[in-house]
Amino acid sequence: MRIAVIGAGAMGSIYGGHLSLHNEVYLVDTNQAIVDHINENGLILQENGEDVIYHPTAVTSTAGLEPVDLVILFVKALFSQSALSGNKGIIGPDTYVLTLQNGSGHEDVLSQFVPENQIIIGTTEDNGAVLAPGHVRHGGAGNTNVGMLVEDTNHFLPKLKEALDCCGFTGHIHANIQQLIWDKLFTNVSLSAVTGVLQVPMGFIAGNEHAWFIAQRLIHEAVAVAHGLGLTADEEAITEKVRKTSLDSPEGITSICADLRDGRKTEVNTISGSVVRASKKCGVPAPTHELIVEMVHAMEERAK
Repeated sequence: MRIAVIGAGAMGSIYGGHLSLHNEVYLVDTNQAIVDHINENGLILQENGEDVIYHPTAVTSTAGLEPVDLVILFVKALFSQSALSGNKGIIGPDTYVLTLQNGSGHEDVLSQFVPENQIIIGTTEDNGAVLAPGHVRHGGAGNTNVGMLVEDTNHFLPKLKEALDCCGFTGHIHANIQQLIWDKLFTNVSLSAVTGVLQVPMGFIAGNEHAWFIAQRLIHEAVAVAHGLGLTADEEAITEKVRKTSLDSPEGITSICADLRDGRKTEVNTISGSVVRASKKCGVPAPTHELIVEMVHAMEERAK
C-alpha cells in the first residue's frame, strides 16, 4: 500500500515508521531539520528500551508524487484543513483519509477532500514523546480502532487492518466508531477543557469543589448530547471515570492547559467545540460547553 503520513510528531513518526516495514510510506512534515535527519539517519524509535531504526521516505512537500492509497492525518486538528490543502496532489479519486486525532467531528473537514465513504475515523491507544528531531520514544501500545460513518462499500477496512497488524499494531474495526470516539471524548471535554481555563493540573479538578462542579456540568451536557445523537452514555459511570482519571494523575497537564500556558492555539474546536456542533445538529443545548469554548478562544488571544 502507498501511504502518506502527514505530521512527523510523536504519533506520526510511530505510525510512519512501523507502516514503512511493509508499505511504501511518505512521512510529510514542514520541518526541514526533521525531514533531513530521517532521510540521513533513519527514523529512530525508542521501543522497549532500545533504539530501532525505520526508513520511511521523509518529505517537506508532496508535489510531484502520484496519489496514494491512504493518507493518515497526524497534525493538530486546527491545522487539518491547511495540511490537506497543501497536499491535495496525493489525494486521488480512490484515496482514503484516516484520522486518529484527538477529539471528534474531524469528518467535517475531511469531507471537503474525499467522499464520505472514503473517510476513516478512529482512535489510537499507542502513545509516544519526541526526544529529538527524528527520535521518538514509543510508549504504551494498544489498539488502533477504526471505522466509517457510512457503509464500507469497497471493503477497505479489512485491508487497513491487515496493514496495521502486519506492522506491529493491533487493528480493530468498529461498526459504531462514533460511540468509541465519544467514550474517549467525555474525559477530554471535562478535564482537558477545565484544566485549560483554570491553568491547573488534572488532580485539581476532582479535588476542588468548584472545579468539580464545572466538570460535572460539562459531563451532564455531553451525555445529553450523546443521547441526542443516539449514542449510549452512562452519566454516573462516566463521572466516576473522570474523577478517577483526575485523582490518578494529580500533576498531569492536559494539552489544552499546556497550549494556553505556552501561548499556542488549542484543539478546543475538536474537543469541546465538537460537543457544541453536535448539540446544534441534534437540538440538545450545551451552554456550558459554548461558554468554555469562548473562554479558551479568549485566552488564546491574550497579549503574549
